Amino acid sequence: MLDGPRLAPRSGRAPDALVVLLHGYGADGRDLIDLGEAWAPLLPDAAFVSPHAPEPCAVAPVGRQWFGYVARDDRERWTGVEASEAALSGFLDAELARHGLGDDRMALVGFSQGTMTALHVGLRRQRPCAGILGYSGIHVLPSEREQEEAAKRIVSRPPVLLIHGTEDVVVDPSYLPRAVASLDAHGVETESLLLPGLGHSIDQIGLERGGAFLKRVLA
Repeated sequence: MLDGPRLAPRSGRAPDALVVLLHGYGADGRDLIDLGEAWAPLLPDAAFVSPHAPEPCAVAPVGRQWFGYVARDDRERWTGVEASEAALSGFLDAELARHGLGDDRMALVGFSQGTMTALHVGLRRQRPCAGILGYSGIHVLPSEREQEEAAKRIVSRPPVLLIHGTEDVVVDPSYLPRAVASLDAHGVETESLLLPGLGHSIDQIGLERGGAFLKRVLA
């Protein structure tokens, strides 16, 4: 079972929402938990959790990975998100049960590889979550041969906000319009924000837009 740092609701009350933060390749849950501190004033009754990915990073002595990422192509990404689905979905079930909440009171937030994983898993859960917020990520696509079967497994269509920087040299910003097009094709309501001058990171504008999105979908 996955685990990682947690933040209880700032209000001191029992949580009425859960925000799950999924870190990028080579990081761990501690990398994103501070987002919970930043968004707590907007979501005082939300609990935050930032699980460590299931595997040690293959190319670094520290950090974790949701899946191996060497070739960095669509085939590797598809195999990876498929393999990571069970572990993350099981963790989400356990966290929701811990707080007595349903999927409609949960938002998924990802950064980079965490965005890939959040989109893949979030669209395949039997009950839709409140929303998915992705930074600097990719909507991972199957091969042409697998597209029809993969499309059948998209059974949830929560609202999505994707944010990317124009100067991202780790995940090319051209993946943003590709993601919007593929999600729209599957009937997923998708907003996007391309931030000039931003690299592979989250800036204040992205933080504020993301917080506003979470507040709206968890209202």
